[in-house]
Amino acid sequence: MIEPEALARHYTRFRVTERILLTGHSHQAWPDCGFESQQRAWLDAAELVDDMWERAFAQAEMVRRGFARLLDDAPQRIALGANTHELVVRFLSALPLRQRPRLVTTDGEFHTIRRQLDRLAEEGIEVVKVAAQPAATLAERLGAAVDDRTAAVLVSAVLYANAHIVPNLGAVLTACQRAGAELLVDAYHALNVVPFSLRKEGLEAAYVVGGGYKYCQLGGGNAFLRFPADTTLRPLVTGWFSEFADLAEVPKEGAVRYGAGPARFAGATYDPTSHYRAAAVFAFFDEQKLTPERLRELSQHQVGLLATKFDDLGLDPKLIDRDRSVPISALGGFLALRTPHAERLCAALKERGVSTDYRGSVLRLGPAPYVSDSQIAHAIDALSASPGKTR
Repeated sequence: MIEPEALARHYTRFRVTERILLTGHSHQAWPDCGFESQQRAWLDAAELVDDMWERAFAQAEMVRRGFARLLDDAPQRIALGANTHELVVRFLSALPLRQRPRLVTTDGEFHTIRRQLDRLAEEGIEVVKVAAQPAATLAERLGAAVDDRTAAVLVSAVLYANAHIVPNLGAVLTACQRAGAELLVDAYHALNVVPFSLRKEGLEAAYVVGGGYKYCQLGGGNAFLRFPADTTLRPLVTGWFSEFADLAEVPKEGAVRYGAGPARFAGATYDPTSHYRAAAVFAFFDEQKLTPERLRELSQHQVGLLATKFDDLGLDPKLIDRDRSVPISALGGFLALRTPHAERLCAALKERGVSTDYRGSVLRLGPAPYVSDSQIAHAIDALSASPGKTR
């Protein structure tokens, strides 16, 4: 198993041994190599000026390869973006919403999808929200909601609020294909903490979004849209980088052209600094042999340890509790504790040197590969010691 104490020495700038960062599901620390690569991006720009783009595109290609490895896919099917929202918007802009004005999703999606679909609903698009719980049978409910007016289904591989894994997404894709709809999977909370092979999941014909801000340790500015090899979607919202390879040609009248592969979903001028950082971090993960399978083994141990130590406290379940109907093996990379005092508990823990976060009435505890067992034990002790919140 990965040894967090040994790994922690590579994260000195984030001071992971001096504080307890149970924010692994939201913002993991970046290894020190990311700082050095970010400096290199600035120096390349200073030296090369406008000729920097050749080197920047090489960094972007390494980032595509890194995401492709995590998805068990090919880099030529990975389009990059600064965040998942801009990529989801490009996907939505390509759907035939005039002919098929219906989108199916769940009531447990992250705000990127939730907010955008709510706004589309205000403009007359029918948005069907299927109950996300129980996650074990969510795929069945989604499949049943797809009809010939449905343009797409949008669903997470792991639910962001409680870490419940959504199984059998291949069945949703089958329902979509039968009706002529598309499937978009938000894999952000699966990527690099729950092994997610498109081939093994039967999702090779699906679109997938995700990014590196959480379990990949890439920092901001690193998101992707994975598209099927045979895609013919023509997104309405694209930028001039979609024509980058053909800039020497005189633009032709008629239909807007799209570049090959990832250029089909390309945006415009961007800051490549994030790609320098991401390429270095992906290389670091390779050097340390931090594969999704090994990271999953450690994560399951850590989440299980959090759950066991929390249970041992014997706290009043009316004040704080966890969902024991779902086994640890069906959870992603964090432990969700339901409590009406989530906000106050989060603040109280921070005062004791333990960083967590909360969503509504859910306190989320997210370990990471550099968090030790002793730090986890200390965090639960700090939770128990929070006055007037759990007893």
